[in-house]
Amino acid sequence: MSNSALLTDLYELTMLAGYFEKGMHEKPATFDLFFREAPYLGSYAVFAGLEPALDYLSKLHFSDRDLEYLASLGIFKPSFLAYLKNFRFHGRVIAPAEGTVVFGHEPLLTVEGSLAEAQFVETALLNIINFQTLVATKAARLTVTAGDGEVIEFGLRRAQGPDGGLSVARAAYIGGVRSTSNVLAGQQFGIPVKGTHAHSWIMSFPDELTAFRAYADCFPDSCVLLVDTYDTLESGLPNAITVARELREKGHELLGIRLDSGDLAYLSREARRRFDVAGFAEVKIVASNDLDEHVIHSLRDEGGRIDIYGVGTRLATCAGEGGGALGGVYKLVRFDDQPRLKVTSDSSKSTIPDRKHVLRAIDPDGNFSMDILCREHEQLRPGDLLYDPTNPARRKQLPADIRLENLRQTVMEDGCILHDAPSLDQLADHCAAQLKRMPAGSLRLINPHRYKVAISPQLHQLREELIHQHERLDRLCPDESK
Repeated sequence: MSNSALLTDLYELTMLAGYFEKGMHEKPATFDLFFREAPYLGSYAVFAGLEPALDYLSKLHFSDRDLEYLASLGIFKPSFLAYLKNFRFHGRVIAPAEGTVVFGHEPLLTVEGSLAEAQFVETALLNIINFQTLVATKAARLTVTAGDGEVIEFGLRRAQGPDGGLSVARAAYIGGVRSTSNVLAGQQFGIPVKGTHAHSWIMSFPDELTAFRAYADCFPDSCVLLVDTYDTLESGLPNAITVARELREKGHELLGIRLDSGDLAYLSREARRRFDVAGFAEVKIVASNDLDEHVIHSLRDEGGRIDIYGVGTRLATCAGEGGGALGGVYKLVRFDDQPRLKVTSDSSKSTIPDRKHVLRAIDPDGNFSMDILCREHEQLRPGDLLYDPTNPARRKQLPADIRLENLRQTVMEDGCILHDAPSLDQLADHCAAQLKRMPAGSLRLINPHRYKVAISPQLHQLREELIHQHERLDRLCPDESK
């Protein structure tokens, strides 16, 4: 992604200029980045985007060209522009590992530093984390639904621009889609690249069999034939079997065929039957054509015999009910050494104040039970009352038979990245292991089990105290416009 400091909303700069003019810019501040509702009407999200986010923070600066442009806007004073010349991020970032399963209302990133630096990075961090987390979540839903089947990312031509195409390939890999058609993503991230050919290849030759033979001649050990250009059953499959026999006679094997239209469940069953009868049980069946997790579920439910699913548009654009965008927000939770709370008439949008830990409760079987937000130095004990962050009337006691794990760690200190980035394989393995530990029903596509996120007794008490403080201030300073 672009590391330009101007990859931001104008209001970040006007606020920064205001803080500078009022002498507030060096005061300490803490912000939390979180979402309230999981995407796709699901129960979870897969955290992604941390490495590019840290890369952005570590390189943040205003170039001479940036400052010249800001000066040309005519809204910033010379003293502020001079301040920006040496502006850097020197703060702390606390986060889970990429590939971690995360839930609504719990902070993904916590950013601590001066008010100036912690506030300014809001837009860029939301841009990176929102999109890559959404893609990784979509990818996880696809791979869970595909079961033993493989999913390939085919979405570059439908992605939101070149950078979007790269971000999709990276984040999808973390979510479990471990190959892509995007050659640049293969180069930059080491992702295996895969592909077949287009219908235009077939149409460029006098007939389909000639086209198949030409492709097999060019790529005898990686040949996947697209069989639906003219007639899948009457032409495509018989010709593919002919080429498979010819390849075997030369010491090679046909790798697979691709279906890109028609009744994919029926056609894949028939293709599997014909190749098995012909002695080619190892030939893979690839399917594409506007697939998503719901279509894949339907294909498997109908007895489809598909080995590999090529998913393009609906992965690259994160399409689906409740998808399209992750509603991540970035809120001030502590300022000038005092906890801060956003109070709103919609109680579900009230923030959770102050620095906090995110603890994951693990049951005796090693599975995830619930997540708990608590204050920094709070010690939780069995029997403590835990509160629903959106409805304090809903509460439960902390069970005695669980153990608590801290979900996050400090990943950046004084603007420096503390650890080498894990490989994408490590992150994808971490995600797969996390998904296996989810409670029963949490991975369902329709009406999934809702994973519980709770706040601790001390955090609940602090929140209530701050709400009452705001209510007292409202009574002392009534709004005369009401």
